[in-house]
Amino acid sequence: MTPIRHNHSDTDAVLDAARDCVLAVGVRRTTLTDVSRRAGVSRMTLYRRWPDVRTLVGDLMTREWIALAVSAMPAPDPAAPTRARLVGGLVAGVAAFRAHPLFHKIADVDPELLLPYVLDRRGASQDALLGLITGALAEGHADGSVRVAHLDLQARSLLLVVQSFTLSLRTMTDEADPELTDAAFLEELRTLLERTLTP
Repeated sequence: MTPIRHNHSDTDAVLDAARDCVLAVGVRRTTLTDVSRRAGVSRMTLYRRWPDVRTLVGDLMTREWIALAVSAMPAPDPAAPTRARLVGGLVAGVAAFRAHPLFHKIADVDPELLLPYVLDRRGASQDALLGLITGALAEGHADGSVRVAHLDLQARSLLLVVQSFTLSLRTMTDEADPELTDAAFLEELRTLLERTLTP
């Protein structure tokens, strides 16, 4: 059987439509019919690629989270050590994730969608994030700005830390206390990362 080829712009149009539907009504109330209508494609086109809404939303989350992580990482600067770029990118990434409207909607309305990626298995976006972190760590090992350790262990440990700050930070903040605000915790995260990565 010949695989169906999908035009990149068609895929983006469908994912854009899915994002709009989820932001409007949440995942559970979104249907493939809603998405196909909003994207201007037939339901059969969607069903060939995505058998259900959860599969579609999984691809949407992967696209959104990878784009967000890539944009949060500062561009390489020959004058700055890799560690500074990595720490800055991870802290900025946590802040950007927590501000992202899709993350907010899913966390508030459909949090069970996130549980498998916290408790059971890694998703495509987590693997992509590990790739970004591993690449930066290798550069940091090479320029001497990052403590040398087993690359995969170090990268996965960093992802566990930033993932917990992303998903659980609101359980720890107290906006009435200036020492326990989002910003204060992000500075503490910066300190934790700097100290664990400094040779």
